[in-house]
Amino acid sequence: MSLFEDSYKTIAKPSEGQFKDRGSKFLAYAYPLRDEAAVKEKVAALKAQHPKARHHCWAYRLTPDRSVFRINDDGEPSGTAGRPILNSLLSADITNVLIVVVRYFGGTLLGVPGLIHAYKAAAQDALAAAAIVELTVNDVYRITVAYEQLNEVMRIIKAEDLNVLKQEFDNQCVVELEIRQTQVEQVLGKLGKVDGTGIVFLKTV
Repeated sequence: MSLFEDSYKTIAKPSEGQFKDRGSKFLAYAYPLRDEAAVKEKVAALKAQHPKARHHCWAYRLTPDRSVFRINDDGEPSGTAGRPILNSLLSADITNVLIVVVRYFGGTLLGVPGLIHAYKAAAQDALAAAAIVELTVNDVYRITVAYEQLNEVMRIIKAEDLNVLKQEFDNQCVVELEIRQTQVEQVLGKLGKVDGTGIVFLKTV
């Protein structure tokens, strides 16, 4: 991702796909993913849903710059499951996605090329059924301002079409909002001109 690219593609909601070969069934489940903590929970839920399946292999890719990824072959020969699943995410150029492929063994060994093809085909089928969306990379800021100046701040928020996440109105007002990274300099410049405004960066989403 270049320095000036501030958008990325992901999936809007969970989707499913499948692939069958010589009696083996490969059921693929794709999930939108915001952080690694959710991976264990999703995999555990699928293991509970498919207790008789032989393998639960997975791969995920995270962060807008697509730099964080992990794969798991779950007992399949090294490089035959997690890597082909990850390759399907790379081919689609999407991130913040987890794909788990559940395999029911059909009694016939597929061999290394057969496994690689099966896991990739199942993952691609799940992605073909998914709604791919483009999201922007946003920074979240907390703005504090005296009640008298609140109207000025709200005018800027409306003019720049910013997403307000939280607001508390008192003598001292607090507004948390998302600003698209390419807008940050411009918006903070405007907000900084409002008397007594405090601006704190919280996180990037």
